[in-house]
Order: sequence, then C-alpha cells, then structure tokens
Amino acid sequence: MALALQTSDLSEDEMIVDTLIERARIAQRAFEHRADQARYDRAALAAAWALMEPSRNEELSKLAVATTGLGNVRDKITKNHRKTLGVLRDIKNSKTVGIIKDDSATGITEIARPIGVVGAVVPSTNPVATPTNNVVNALKCGNAIILSPSPKGVEACMKLLGYIHAEFDKIGVANDLVQMIPAPVSKAKAQRLMEKADLLVVTGSQNNVHRAYSSGTPAIGVGAGNVTVIVDETADLAAAADKISASKTFDNSTSCSSENALIVVDAVRDAFMAELHRAGGRLLDKPNAAKLKSALFQGDGLNRRIIAQDVDKVIAEVGLDLADAETAKFLVIEGSGIGPDYPESGEKLSLVATLYHARDFDGAKRIASELLTHQGAGHSVGIHTSIDERAVSMGAEMPTCRVIVNQAHCFATGGSFDNGMPFSLSMGCGSWGGNSIDENFNHKHLMNITRIVRPIPIDEPAVDEIFADYWQEAGK
Repeated sequence: MALALQTSDLSEDEMIVDTLIERARIAQRAFEHRADQARYDRAALAAAWALMEPSRNEELSKLAVATTGLGNVRDKITKNHRKTLGVLRDIKNSKTVGIIKDDSATGITEIARPIGVVGAVVPSTNPVATPTNNVVNALKCGNAIILSPSPKGVEACMKLLGYIHAEFDKIGVANDLVQMIPAPVSKAKAQRLMEKADLLVVTGSQNNVHRAYSSGTPAIGVGAGNVTVIVDETADLAAAADKISASKTFDNSTSCSSENALIVVDAVRDAFMAELHRAGGRLLDKPNAAKLKSALFQGDGLNRRIIAQDVDKVIAEVGLDLADAETAKFLVIEGSGIGPDYPESGEKLSLVATLYHARDFDGAKRIASELLTHQGAGHSVGIHTSIDERAVSMGAEMPTCRVIVNQAHCFATGGSFDNGMPFSLSMGCGSWGGNSIDENFNHKHLMNITRIVRPIPIDEPAVDEIFADYWQEAGK
C-alpha cells in the first residue's frame, strides 16, 4: 500500500525516468554477471562502430548541424571519428574487470567493479561525439548509461541510439544498457535522472553542472572554458598563427577549448599579426569591432545567429565592411578590458577572438591570469614559445589544470595522437572551476575499486624518527 501511494505521488516525467532506470539496472546486472574483459570490450567497440562507420558518421554529422544550427558538417565528421578512435586507443589495453592490481608489498589487491547506472547530460555543441564517448567509456567498465540530450540534440541522439542498438543486436547485448530520456526532453526528466542514477557525467551549461552537484548523486561536472593563448617573442610565429587558425575555426569554434583570447608580446606583435592575417585572422578596425561587439553580446547572452556560424554568415549578419572578407577565416577584436563590463574578455563560442598585448612574458602571464580569474578558471591556457620553463611557470602559478605548449589548442586539450592526454570532450577544472576532477574525464572515472587488505610486517616509525629534523629547527 505504501509503495502504491509513493508511486501515485510521482509525476509522469518521474515515472518515465524511473522506468528507464529500472530497465537499465536489470540490464546492467546481467551484463556484469560473470563478465570478462572481452564482454565489456566487445560492447564498447559495438557502440563506437555505430558512429565510426563512415556513412553513419556523415549522416549523424549532417543531422547534428541541421537540428542544432551549430558547427559545420566537415569538422563534425572529423571530430566524431577522431575523438572516438582516440578513446578506443586509450581503453584498448586497460583492464576494467576483475583483479587489476595485486601488490605483495602492501598486501593490497584491487578489483574493478562497475558504478551501475550512469546518467549523462550532453550538450548541443557535440550532440553525437560526446554521448558516444560517454557510452563507450561506460560500457568499457561494465555500466549501463542513460543519456539526457539537449532539446536541439534529441533527434541526433535518437538516431545514434538506434545505430548502437543495431550493433548490439549483432552481438547479443541488451539494448537497455544504453537508453535516452525520450522526447520531449525537459528539466524535470533531467532532474529525475540526476536524482536516481548512480553517477552523473555532465557536460555543457554550468547550470546543468550546478544542478548535478546539488542533486544528491555523485557527479562529475566540467567547468566553463575561456581559453587564452600567449604568443611570446621566441615563438615560431608562422607555426603559431597556423595552429591558432586551425584550432579557432574547427567546427566553427563550438569547442570549449577553442581560443577566445590571444595575448601577444609587443616585440613580435606586428610580425605575428601579419602571420595571423595570412592564416585567415582578420583584425577589425574600431568601427567594425564596435558593430561586431554590439551584435554578438546581447544582454546576458550571446547572439545565437552568430555563435558557431560560418564566418561569411557572421560578416553578413553583422554587416561588416572588410576589404578581404573572401579570405577571412575568423575575426579578431582588440580587448579594451577584462571582467563583466568587457564581454569580449569571456567565452564567445564563435569565430571571434579577442586580442591583448603585453610588454613582456610576465605581463602576458598577468593578463592571462586575470582572464582566467574572470572566466574559465581551471580549464586551460596555451603558449607558443621556445622556452619550456615559461610553460612550467604558468603551470606553477596560474589557476589552470592544463598548459598547452606549441599546439593547436582545441585539438590538444581533449587528447591528441601526438600528446599524452586522454581523449575526452569533458575537461575537469579542479577546485578552480568548482569541479570534482582536475583531469580529462575518461573511463577510469567510471569504476569502483574494491580493495582486499591483508596484514603485512609492522611499519611503525618511532616518534623521534619523525620529529628529529623539526625539533632540531624549532625545538620541542
């Protein structure tokens, strides 16, 4: 009777989500029962191939751009392929079931166990790549997962889910291991998922991240991006300009790792700006910059007719007068300040970057720290330099979890085939960004570890041994 009363008190949205959760729990328990690594790996590969098969990747990329209005198809295809392949590389030889470590010195044996049911809130900027990566990572560790897409990402997520289930049918994996909140998506349904899942992975708006952290469910959220890159007097200016242009323009700057601000040391400012112009960056004069700022920053938000749009559409929308607009790839405006009164100092999600200049590297570092403190603390910064110690000093002094050195930022931050970062579309920002992790989200965050603890020979130090140096300096 009590159960019936509780059920009758639930809203329709809550009952829909509760049903998904129960189905996921049944499927997950069966998936975990007497599992071996091959079972988890096969399911992860099936989900990955659901997207990586070329014709499906192209179809899903076109659908994503058509329904969200964000990014471009060519780069979506590349992102979907590259990010998924990178995750597969990262998980290929990772053991996620059974005994994963046995240390005779400590007497501790570690056993990998699934989390259970993962709830994943995914953004409209990456409505295909992010859910696929979340699904692959979850399955690798023996979990079920329920996706909560953005309203604009529902159609792409549904199509992706259908392809995942088709691959599951080939190998006898239960479809209920991967589900999504059905349309129409709503905050009520997402909130119920946040309350009922065993772990949340939330990428996208900071509002969603904060709701996840306050839901009562363990949550992995990510912070806001506002990437700043320094170009110092020792940099290879042509290479820096090419890398910044490639990164800034990729998928029309939908990535949280795309450059938002460039800080150039005065000694090379003119030479670098010439290289940036060659690479497609167009520094606007004051009248054009004023028109762009007025059009892009509207009230407390960004103009949706400009964010993540092709540069020719931005130029036409704003009505810019550029002599060489036909070769422009992105636009640059001078920064007049940093903080809430200067919206150009924040994340722009568009083919627009803000330029600051500094007298020297120390000045550039101060400006970058101010920008991070204003927005994007913990996420990442970049530097183009020939002096590696400068990157190390940035990592030691600035509120950031990543310093990207001499690389195209948006490709490097989330993992690359030529650096050692795990592939991910979700970057933890540590305590600076209000996050529970300070590294790239990856499959290792989706395991519980059970530890078998055995007795070992006693290792108890004497008090004198511990305090000897301290007493010598300070006295007893």
